Amino acid sequence: MTRAARFHAWGAPPVVEDVPEPAYAPGRVLVEVRAAALGHLDLTVATGSFAMKPALPYVGGVEASGVVLEADDLAPGTQVLLRGGGLGLLRDGCWTERVSVSPKAVSPLAEPLPHEVAASFFVPATTAYVALHDIARLEPGEEVVVTGATGAVGAMVAQQARLAGATVTGLVGRSDQLDRVPEGVRGVAADDAAALAELASARPASLLVDTLGGAGLVERTRWVRPGGRAVVIGYVLGASVTVDLPSWLLDDVALLPVNMVRHERRAREVAPSLVGRLASGELGVEVERFDLAEIGKALELLREGRVRGRAVVTFG
Repeated sequence: MTRAARFHAWGAPPVVEDVPEPAYAPGRVLVEVRAAALGHLDLTVATGSFAMKPALPYVGGVEASGVVLEADDLAPGTQVLLRGGGLGLLRDGCWTERVSVSPKAVSPLAEPLPHEVAASFFVPATTAYVALHDIARLEPGEEVVVTGATGAVGAMVAQQARLAGATVTGLVGRSDQLDRVPEGVRGVAADDAAALAELASARPASLLVDTLGGAGLVERTRWVRPGGRAVVIGYVLGASVTVDLPSWLLDDVALLPVNMVRHERRAREVAPSLVGRLASGELGVEVERFDLAEIGKALELLREGRVRGRAVVTFG
């Protein structure tokens, strides 16, 4: 038997329990999971209202890092990223000590990473890359404002914008979070009224990368000079915004959406170079670790927005 976290009812927390030990079969990859990510997609699937859902009971988890135990064409001990192939969406996922998966869900890492980083880097790192380079077409020397700069995606956007030669300002929620802004990024707190007024008055940025959404999105686009653009990644502060069209036309700031479902192939293309930058220390991912037995608590903290960086469960 092997330990796993399984959902037995929609909307209920997962139960950590013993499940049958997976066996190797030709055409499959048997993996020992070392760390698995906890994300908002996992929470959404667990509601039962998402378009894709496995049959109950199911093991959650759409992303993990582990080592190969047995495979047709991968050596035992190879570090791999588990993602795709319907894991945690259409069938059992990665919140388990050992798993047998389709080769389509397995990506060997070009360079070794700590398992908690390997399990959690893909979404924030590739989203940041696509947002900056494919959507915004960032040029060296630009001034960029990133909201949610201590979150997983926001921090990665800020780091990659700096590496691309931009001057970066990172917005955080409170003044006591300023020490968590990535190195080389000027931090501004949302509770600093004078600093926000200066951004609105000066309109210093050519690009805003917004991870917050909500009613304040349009106001934040006014930190961007006319002719600039605002790339919208997330909506943690709300899914709706009202646009006064005459004012928006006068502001002359383009709103550009980031749809990572459409850019999944591109994300997989750029991931190896990002692994290299993570391995070299040019980029970093903040993670908060939990034991599998703590997964219910971890998911609740994630739902409440109280996780530092990305949440991962670790095994062994």
